[in-house]
Amino acid sequence: MTDESVDGLNHFRAEATSRGLASEEVDEWIRGALPAVYLAEGGDGPLVARVGGNPLLPHDVPKPSDPFVASVDLAALPPGATNLPLPADGYLLFFSGTDVQGSEGQVPDAVLYVPAGTPTTPTFLEHSWREPYRPRELRTVWHQPSAQMPESFALDRWGAFPEEEQFELADELSDAWAHVGGYRPPWVLQIGGHPVSPQNDPVHYARTPEEADHCEQGGAAHEEAAGDWALLATWRCGDDVTELDSGVAHWVIRHRDLTARRFDRVHRYVEMA
Repeated sequence: MTDESVDGLNHFRAEATSRGLASEEVDEWIRGALPAVYLAEGGDGPLVARVGGNPLLPHDVPKPSDPFVASVDLAALPPGATNLPLPADGYLLFFSGTDVQGSEGQVPDAVLYVPAGTPTTPTFLEHSWREPYRPRELRTVWHQPSAQMPESFALDRWGAFPEEEQFELADELSDAWAHVGGYRPPWVLQIGGHPVSPQNDPVHYARTPEEADHCEQGGAAHEEAAGDWALLATWRCGDDVTELDSGVAHWVIRHRDLTARRFDRVHRYVEMA
């Protein structure tokens, strides 16, 4: 954790204390924060990610079923800036359509890992219902702790049915966090950390037994690994996707699958406000 992040947590603790929030809950909020990377347009730094246009695909890989969203240069990410066991180099390619209905769950070709040095070629993905997303370069990088959404914090802290006062406490903690600069910076692509969602927390959704049954036999494995799910990335669609109001696409994966490079087990969720 950087000195700046430590200072931010100390400011949050002081702000929460000034509001009379219990130190035990403040500590839980801090413990729940996860490091994340936020990528945006602008700046004169190295190219970290490309959004839109045509992907660079290996010659022997089947064309993904959905439009290309982004390619992230893993070697360009700040070392240790996320909570994820990502490869040290190579590229992660993300794919998603914009259909909210039926977009939830496991999508075997939603994420592709291309190891460093793999020969690739620009590949046009033909989808009759969508032109390629607008090409953009992301060269601005922030890395900082990300907090849970208040409802997600309440569910993790107090179980499936928190009381109204507990939801209110989670909202107060979130307000204190934002007041001292804990809000997310302007961004197009988020890697790691906690999701921000206009509807449902995709990490919580992936933990449900119904979702686990889509990719595994029985519910026991789900119970053992409910906390293993993590946000891999979120794309803020913005003006590129006019059919979605404040649209986002999330890619969620288990830590163990990420370690094993089993990107075919990624779950994807598309939402709008």
